[in-house]
Amino acid sequence: MKIKLFIIQLLTIFGLSTFAQDQKLKLDENKKLGSATKSQVFTLSCLGSLNTPTADLKWKPILSTKYKSFEPQEPNFELIKKIKAEKFISKQGQIQNNKNNSSELSTQSTTPVVGTNFLGNVNAGYSPLDNSIAISDGGIIVSVANATLEIDDILGNNLYYNDISTFFNDASITNTCDPVVLYDKIADRFIFFIQECAGIASNSYLCICFSKTNNPATGGWWKYKLTGNPLNDNSWFDYPKMAISSNELYITGNLFFEAGGYNQSLLYQIQKAAGYAGGNLNWQYWNNIAGSPFTLLPVGSGQDLLFGPGCYLVSTSSSGASDISLYELTDDLTASNEQLNYYSVPTTAYSPAGNSYQLGTSCLLDNGDCRTLSGFYLNGIIHFVFHSDIGNGWNGINYNRLNVGSQTNQSSMFGLSGTYDYSYPSVSSFATNIADKSVMIGFGRAGSSIYPEVRVINCDDGMNWSNSTLVKSSSFACQTSSTVERWGDYTGTARKHNSINPSIWMSGMFGNSSNSWDTWVAEIHDNSITGIKEINNKNSLKVFPNPVLESFTIDFLLSENTNLEIGIFDISGKMVKELYNGKGVQGENVFSFNKANLSTGTYFLIIKNNLNTIKNEKIIIAN
Repeated sequence: MKIKLFIIQLLTIFGLSTFAQDQKLKLDENKKLGSATKSQVFTLSCLGSLNTPTADLKWKPILSTKYKSFEPQEPNFELIKKIKAEKFISKQGQIQNNKNNSSELSTQSTTPVVGTNFLGNVNAGYSPLDNSIAISDGGIIVSVANATLEIDDILGNNLYYNDISTFFNDASITNTCDPVVLYDKIADRFIFFIQECAGIASNSYLCICFSKTNNPATGGWWKYKLTGNPLNDNSWFDYPKMAISSNELYITGNLFFEAGGYNQSLLYQIQKAAGYAGGNLNWQYWNNIAGSPFTLLPVGSGQDLLFGPGCYLVSTSSSGASDISLYELTDDLTASNEQLNYYSVPTTAYSPAGNSYQLGTSCLLDNGDCRTLSGFYLNGIIHFVFHSDIGNGWNGINYNRLNVGSQTNQSSMFGLSGTYDYSYPSVSSFATNIADKSVMIGFGRAGSSIYPEVRVINCDDGMNWSNSTLVKSSSFACQTSSTVERWGDYTGTARKHNSINPSIWMSGMFGNSSNSWDTWVAEIHDNSITGIKEINNKNSLKVFPNPVLESFTIDFLLSENTNLEIGIFDISGKMVKELYNGKGVQGENVFSFNKANLSTGTYFLIIKNNLNTIKNEKIIIAN
């Protein structure tokens, strides 16, 4: 009764009395294989307000911090390393001896269509970018990648951009990483998470921000800081995942001993309502979790439905297995008798694949392992994705529908063994009603004949696959290693809930012209809607002084936000200097450059958007 009253109060506060309930099913406790230990309830105070004032969007100041150059070793690290090495040898033989068909085989007619799309978070020294995205009913997009936070509207107009360390403004947070953002449909607010990645128990923190309004670009945030070492055993927190129910926020992660080695997985259970008002948060954690999971994925509702109390969580084995670990958090924190119960669900056997080739370099892309990456709950089904060997050492998308009531799992794989690797998928509901199981899945694709690509694919209600659609092409990426480059850990997707027709927004990692990573943001429909946004080329340009003696300035107007490539070309059309690769903003853009070591002569200054030339201006370099 208390829970029902709490939900009614919450609906009254936010005016959401019309919300439907997506019934959370109760699992049979007679089938449970174990449970977990619950802590006492703690109270977390708000650390104050974070405002996001209008930034100078012509030049976005980014404080580059060290990327997480180390990766703590998971329990099966040596086994996974051995499996991947053996799979890669198999893959090498196919590359050298086979010329396989590179055409995907679709079993249905739906085709994902790319609508509005633009450059997202740019690189600030990290690899991988760990990009995440959320979109509100009102069309505000919050996207994050390692080190940067960006807020845009659905037309691609940039409303705010900053590095996360500067944004969070806490001297104890020295090296942020692994950002996650989500939109809370019930509250019409955003929640943003970042962690301290110094790898030190005494400075391990979970940083959580709740938006004050539905547009944090103008409304700001409330900030909180939670210990990442709640057991006080010299451990630190990593590998975060996040989800919400109607009443609570769930954050999971893995603990590693400061002296080295994996400790255990952890679940934080946090009451969320007070966070939107800057109040005190009640929270507790769960440890000693049965089944010894490594990386637990909590799942929230896939649509705009009330969900709870409690939540579900799933976990797959990083080194491969033939079962899935299913967990039920039976109730909300207020119930006091809640449990975290563990069940095992059989599935088709899966295992890691070998690392991926990429065109233009001998630097491989790390295909990671088989940990669950993304998921949601809808109408009795947990939809979730990871990647695994689809055959002969090649990575494919492993998409699953776990029926909670019957504790059975249906899985389907998509890929192209012998040609490409399909990696780091993220799934969102593309359903038109609660009974529809259709999804859109964003992912990365690479191979010896292509540069790394950002792509998206549809899987319909009957579990039939479309062909995949290219979202963003790329250059090769070798940012931190000449042998094996990090690729992942995840690609962000988010459903825009109040769309008349379903739409998904995604943020994927692509290799830029400097052979490092940037992100690309895109809206995805099916082929019943196009919604593609045209670029207006009526833009003015001034270059001064011209002829150029030492330095020169270019001043031009753009009719809308867009990505830009600015380069100097000789009279034969060969690029001699790339000046800029990043965002241009609606209105006036002013850039200043030194002529550097350009020889005396005539050149062309060319400004491009994607593959389209916006401006082409002759300049003269003088003595």
